[in-house]
Amino acid sequence: MNSDLPLIAISAGDPAGIGAEVLAKSLASGELRRWCRPQVVGARWAIEAGARAANVSLGDLDVVDVGVPRPPDFRFGAVSPVCGTVAVRAVEHAAELAARGDVAAMVTCPINKEAVHAAGFVDDIGHQEILARLTGAAWTATMLMTPGLRVVHLSTHKSLLEAARFVTAVNVFEKLQLTRDTLARWGLQNPRIAVAALNPHGGEGGLLGREEIEQIAPAVARARAEGIDAVGPIPADSVFTRAIAGEFDLVLAMYHDQGHIAIKVHNFAESVTATLGIPFIRTSVDHGTAFDIAGRGIADPTSLVAATRAAVTLATGRLGRDGF
Repeated sequence: MNSDLPLIAISAGDPAGIGAEVLAKSLASGELRRWCRPQVVGARWAIEAGARAANVSLGDLDVVDVGVPRPPDFRFGAVSPVCGTVAVRAVEHAAELAARGDVAAMVTCPINKEAVHAAGFVDDIGHQEILARLTGAAWTATMLMTPGLRVVHLSTHKSLLEAARFVTAVNVFEKLQLTRDTLARWGLQNPRIAVAALNPHGGEGGLLGREEIEQIAPAVARARAEGIDAVGPIPADSVFTRAIAGEFDLVLAMYHDQGHIAIKVHNFAESVTATLGIPFIRTSVDHGTAFDIAGRGIADPTSLVAATRAAVTLATGRLGRDGF
């Protein structure tokens, strides 16, 4: 293995899902080792189960074992509190490595929210919440990236009603500032940010909602006054097409599905997630645990390879306007 490549911690995700399988496939094919020296974090028994499901041999593997024994009733595709514990402990261990600077970045395989909740981590809805808890980060954000499109989310794991209430001038401005500052550290100076509208047709001058007038537009004006290259609000039914055409470097979406749908329709296979606001690099696959196909050996490892490539790009400060 090339010792000049960065060391990347990869948490293996929920053992009952497809995380260990896609990890095993990526390692066996040599794809991950093209970009980094992988250090796998998880339960060794779960990683071996994933390799068996993928019908590949892992050989010697650098594993940081989280020390959670295999439950006697383990099976793929089933919500399990033990699997939830394994998943959270793996994220915590990988984050510790990244925070100490022992690795250049961390990459995460998918966790299952029901399993995490069953394991007693009631406030850890997803990776972003776990990482915010571990780091004490006041502001975090999710950025989805796929070739040709980047989207930062104003909010992620909120109901649609709660997400609409979260659209305030303060929150929009803070996310714009966080986005500009983080992307600059990753190598993209002065990103061109388009801010999506919340309501249909941008609110139609207040006829279909006043959030654009009272919250989003003032936040964009404040951001521009402070040197952030932001424009909007732009109706959501056109802003993503304009970004794909190259007019913007990224879009600030107002809620989870507004941004996720655009990314996944454009190029789901290569889409990855990055977390803004934490003091180290974390990227992730952009798919879930896929309990419906777990253990069958048919999961696609493309997103994990892309997430690893993205982690190396961000960790080395080489994020550009084109690609990641």
